[in-house]
Amino acid sequence: MSNDAEVLAEVQPIIDGDQFQNKTIFGFWVYLMTDLVLFASLFATFAVLHNNTAGGPGGAELFKLPYVLIETILLLTSSFSAGLGQLAARRRDKTQVLIWFGITFVLGAAFLGLELHEFSNLAAEGHSWARSGFLSAFFTLVGTHGAHIASGLIWMALLLVRVAQKGVTPRMIKRLSLLSLFWHMLDVVWIFIFTIVYLLGVL
Repeated sequence: MSNDAEVLAEVQPIIDGDQFQNKTIFGFWVYLMTDLVLFASLFATFAVLHNNTAGGPGGAELFKLPYVLIETILLLTSSFSAGLGQLAARRRDKTQVLIWFGITFVLGAAFLGLELHEFSNLAAEGHSWARSGFLSAFFTLVGTHGAHIASGLIWMALLLVRVAQKGVTPRMIKRLSLLSLFWHMLDVVWIFIFTIVYLLGVL
């Protein structure tokens, strides 16, 4: 009995750790699903309001497709580099993790900078979110995605600091996996934004 108790005492922390990790991953998936529901509702709102321009310009007059294409390439490339960073994390390669997620951070920041520049130009030209229902839905949808990008960049920066200090620990591998999952989700949402908002908007 004493041997069984000793074995159980050694195994129990591993079981508890696995259960906690599974609950964390499940909880994060639930969060992602709620985020997708949020974006779905914003897409639905945009679909209803995209013709409500209040006599002002629509997407064909406001959107510059080559500019948005550059944003799209930046974000798609950042998703690719995040995937390479995650593979490096599984190899416990600290240097490669810092390089690839560092590249992801720079590309994501460049994307966010271009998006903010687009917003400021539209507002300066008198096409702010209050101009029409169309612009209100546009700024809300694209701005919500941009806010998620900003939060992802903050999360990424904090994890990179921890990797630089502590190395690639098992807990850090899990955190980087969740970050990558979040970043890929934002990439997928942006593809829908590019297609539905911008591409169909200029046609």
